[in-house]
Amino acid sequence: MPIPALFLIAIVVLYLIGSINILKEYERGVIFRLGRVKQAAAGPGVIFIFRPLDQIVRISLRQEAMEVPAQDVITRDNVTLKVNAVITLRVVDPTKAVIEVANYIYQTSQFAQTTLRSVLGEVDLDGLLAHRETLNQRIQTIIDGHTSPFGVKVVSVEVKQVDMPETMLRAMAKQAEAERERRAKIIHAEGEFNAAAKLVEAAALMATQPMTLQLRYLQTLTEIGVEKNTTIVFPLPMELMNLFNRTLIPNMGDAKKEEIEPKKD
Repeated sequence: MPIPALFLIAIVVLYLIGSINILKEYERGVIFRLGRVKQAAAGPGVIFIFRPLDQIVRISLRQEAMEVPAQDVITRDNVTLKVNAVITLRVVDPTKAVIEVANYIYQTSQFAQTTLRSVLGEVDLDGLLAHRETLNQRIQTIIDGHTSPFGVKVVSVEVKQVDMPETMLRAMAKQAEAERERRAKIIHAEGEFNAAAKLVEAAALMATQPMTLQLRYLQTLTEIGVEKNTTIVFPLPMELMNLFNRTLIPNMGDAKKEEIEPKKD
């Protein structure tokens, strides 16, 4: 066989080998033939690209995590914050992702930054800290509505970090401390109330059986004696005190009254 024919065959073989493209399971290829795109993206597997007539753009279908840069946000109650977020997205239509936008990742990032500022600016600080999951869902819905026309699906949005001014952190610490003190006082008052209620019940029960009070005296003496101290306790019956109040105190009052107002002849 002549050398030129062999040379021509070698060129054809090399061209065919160079035309072979292998796409992985998570890849799709958008093929342009003479500048026109095919209706469906090719892949995965082996595909042939006949250059220069054909051109291929590889698109990954795997999820991609994109970090939104920290944004200056002014909440509804005029608190200045720096907030950043993480967005998880994936391409669902490779053809649209190539044709409709120049760079779908950059486009999604810009939508995410503006949406993050606008949504968080509509809530106050307490709502941002307490209802973060609801805000994440709302931001995801808005961004997904912007990215759907070019074949990108926003899987999730998570507010990653909220940086607050130092003065606001001190104010929140004072508020939390005051809240804890309020709860402690309420718990203490409830304990006093319950203790008073139990004492009332105990007094009512002892009133039905006066001997229980004497037994309580003896129990108290036993407890004091176990401690081995020098305290001397002398139990005085309450009946004796009541008798003293009924007899002696009124007589003392009458005597003082006679001293102040002597009897007239």
